[in-house]
Amino acid sequence: MTNPLAGLFKARQRDAARSALYAGSVHRCGAYLAAQGAPAAPDAPGPAVPRQTRLTQAIGTLTASVGGPAADPFDALLGVGERALEAGGQASAELALSVAGTATLLRRRSRAAWRLHGAALDGLGRDDEALESYERYLALVPGGEGAPGTARRIDTLRQRRAVLDEVAALVPGDDAHSAGLRAAPGRPAAPPAEVTARLAALVRGRLARDGAGDPAVRRLAELYGTYRRLVERDAVPAGLSDTTVPVGVAGLRALLTGKSVCVVAGAEEGARGALGAGTDGYDLVVRCDAFRPDASGTGVRTDLHAVTPGGATPWDGPPWTAPAAIRLVFAEDAPRWRRVVRGRLVPGAQQYVGDVSLRRPLTDPALLGGSDGAGGSDGAAASTAFTVLRLLDFLDVSPRLDLVGLRPGGAGALRPAEAAWVADHSTHVDDSTMRTSLR
Repeated sequence: MTNPLAGLFKARQRDAARSALYAGSVHRCGAYLAAQGAPAAPDAPGPAVPRQTRLTQAIGTLTASVGGPAADPFDALLGVGERALEAGGQASAELALSVAGTATLLRRRSRAAWRLHGAALDGLGRDDEALESYERYLALVPGGEGAPGTARRIDTLRQRRAVLDEVAALVPGDDAHSAGLRAAPGRPAAPPAEVTARLAALVRGRLARDGAGDPAVRRLAELYGTYRRLVERDAVPAGLSDTTVPVGVAGLRALLTGKSVCVVAGAEEGARGALGAGTDGYDLVVRCDAFRPDASGTGVRTDLHAVTPGGATPWDGPPWTAPAAIRLVFAEDAPRWRRVVRGRLVPGAQQYVGDVSLRRPLTDPALLGGSDGAGGSDGAAASTAFTVLRLLDFLDVSPRLDLVGLRPGGAGALRPAEAAWVADHSTHVDDSTMRTSLR
């Protein structure tokens, strides 16, 4: 007697065999994608891998791990979300959110999954939802320890929400420009850039209608400025070591108050001048970019390291392992600054790091505001030595501020326009010790 189920059983066997063949091919394709951009040998140097390529590699790693020998592809799934956030852009952030959502369903108590979920929502401007995910993450961290960066980010998002709440109280809900500043029920909020543009339009409209003397207009302008700073601010990028304390302008001023300071520039020329003992006699020694302390030349102490990372991918440069009490990283672009700081700071190599408010002193209207000497006639960016020197001069809390190891106008770290500014603002020049005093 013929078994009526035999045909169905054989059909399912054929389907299973075909699925296994497809799975094998998908696995091999994933392995191929994961290998893209990798050096031929594990220790072989290679070019910097673009962010999109790293995302492709992560997708390949995940694809290869599903149904492969790996016991659990969960870490590979999180890797795709992290690389997607790193790649930037709306589509990548949405991919990261989708991946993070899957991760939270797979493991409801995964700290990494909830942190990624919050970061993805944060990147999409969905502040209220991001707060919920970040708080879920903190609730899973024992004692709330080990997550200062997330706690600070929560504080920033809460401040942004408070600003918009106050704007809503000042402006009737039927105002055309105020529409969309906060999320409607069941609908995500507008991205921060869009909210910023609407706030700007609201301030301009109220200014034209009521005038600059109106108290509500003045308060709206203050709230607009606060919101813009909060949108740009990420005082401590995600992943920063707990041993490093962020400092802003006020914090740096407090660290420098009453201390004699020297900025070491022109290292090779300084070494020939045998300045070591004199340099180390200051309360605070500043060195710039890549430096090589020399006991008989420029001294051995480094209390503040100022650096301007360059190149197309400055975050891929060597880590800053040289010890320094304070490290200031300069960059015009906030996302690049965050990535550089996250990628190149070494835990324990510094006690303080300048936050985002100190990333571009010469062009920040709240500080020097693009004053004279900030850039050359050729449009070149200011040198690191000049940037930090101008910042220290602006703070004006050091009883002695010297530039050591470089004659103004000579060859070395300063460009001609910068050297001219130093010469114009100097109070004393000692050519024998190559020391220029600004205080």
